[in-house]
Amino acid sequence: MPSDALSDKAMRLPGRWGVALLIATAIAISYLDRQTLPWAIKFIEQDIPIGNQTKAFLDSAFLATYGLMYLGGGWLLDRIGTRRGFLIIMIFWSLACASHGLAGGVIALAASRLLLGVGEGGGFPAATRAIAEWFGPRDRAAAIGLVNAGTAVGAVIAPPLIALILADANWLGMASWRWVFFLTGAMGLVWAGLWFASYRLPRHSAPVEAEVDGPALTLRALLARREVRGVVGAKFLSDGAWYFYLFWLPKYLFEAHAFDLKQAATIGWIPYAASGVGSLLGGWLSSRLLARGRSVNAARKIALGISAAMMPWVMLVPVTSSIPAVIFLFSLAFFGQQSWSTLVMTLPTDLVPRSVLGRLAGLVGMGGAFGGIVMGQAAGWALDAGLGYGPVLTVAALLHVAAFALICLTIPVIRPIDFSRKVHP
Repeated sequence: MPSDALSDKAMRLPGRWGVALLIATAIAISYLDRQTLPWAIKFIEQDIPIGNQTKAFLDSAFLATYGLMYLGGGWLLDRIGTRRGFLIIMIFWSLACASHGLAGGVIALAASRLLLGVGEGGGFPAATRAIAEWFGPRDRAAAIGLVNAGTAVGAVIAPPLIALILADANWLGMASWRWVFFLTGAMGLVWAGLWFASYRLPRHSAPVEAEVDGPALTLRALLARREVRGVVGAKFLSDGAWYFYLFWLPKYLFEAHAFDLKQAATIGWIPYAASGVGSLLGGWLSSRLLARGRSVNAARKIALGISAAMMPWVMLVPVTSSIPAVIFLFSLAFFGQQSWSTLVMTLPTDLVPRSVLGRLAGLVGMGGAFGGIVMGQAAGWALDAGLGYGPVLTVAALLHVAAFALICLTIPVIRPIDFSRKVHP
C-alpha cells in the first residue's frame, strides 16, 4: 500500500488544522530562506561587491528557476504524491540555502540562488495540493490563509534573527553572514524529518488519479482556457509588485532612511507582520461570505477587490519622510498583498479537478515569478539610471488593481471549468 494512502491512525498530527500548521511552518522557513540575502546584503558587500543591477540579477536568478520549478514541482507532485514530493523539495532547497554560505563571489551566489529557486519552486504547489487533500471548498480559503500566513512568520523572524546572527556569529573564522545561510538551511532539514514522519492522506481522501474524468489534461489544454490565462496573468502582475517589496524593502530602508541593524531588528519586521494578518483575514473573509450564503464567485471577488484597493497607497512612500508613516504605508501594502495572495492561491482549487491542481498551481506560480523578474530588472535599471524609487513604487502600487480587473474580465463567474466543452480558436 502506498505510504500516502495509510490510514488516519498513522497520522501523528492533531487533525487537518495540524496539517495546515505544519505546512505553514514550511512556508515560513521558505520565506526566511529567501529573505537571508536581502537582509544580510550590507554584510555580504564587505566581501562581495553588489550593485543595484547585480542585486536584480541575483533576484532574477532565484525567480527564474523558482518559476520554472513551480511548474516542475506541480508535475512532480502529481506523479509521486504530496508526502514524498514535499520531502524532496524541502531537502533540496535547505541544502541550496546553506550553499550560499560557501560563496566566494557573485557567480557562486547566483548559482546558489538558482538552486534555491529550484527547490522552493515546489513549495506552494505542495502546500496547495496538501490543503486540497484535507479541506473542502468552504474551509479551503481559510486553510490556505493560515498556510500563507507562514510567509509573514518567516519574513517577520528574518530581520531580528538575521541581525542577531550577523552581530554574534563569528565562528570558526568565518564571516557572520555565512552562518546566516548555514543555520537557516539547517532549519529546513529538521522540518523535512518531521514531515516525513507525520504526513499521511486522510482516510476519506481518494487517490488523486481516481478523480481524473476522461483524458489527462495537458498544459496546452489548461492554457487554452481564458480562466487559466486570467489567473496566471493576474499573478504575473501582482507578484511583480510583491517580489519588489520582498527583495527591495530592506535595501530601500538601508539607503533611503539609513537603517542600521538595530532598526532592522526592532521595526523592520512590522510590514511582514501586517502581511500575516492579511493572509489570515483574506481567507477568513472569503470563507465567512460563503458561510453567509454568498456564492463562491461573490465571496472570492469581494475579498479580492478589497485587497486590491489597499495597494495604491504605497505610491505615497517616496514623498513621506516620517519613518513611522513609511512603515505604515508598507504595512498596508503588505497586508493587502497577502490577503490578495491567499485568495489567488485558492482560485485554482475552485477551477480545476485535484488531478491537475499541481500543474495549475505551478503555472500560476511561474507567472508570478516571471512578473517578479520583470519588475526587479526594471527597478535595478531605474535606480542605476538615477530615477529613484518614486516611479518604481508608483508602478508597483497599480499592479494589483490591474490584476483584479483582469480576473473580472477573464473569469466572469468563478466555478469549475468544463473541460469537456471544446474551445474554438
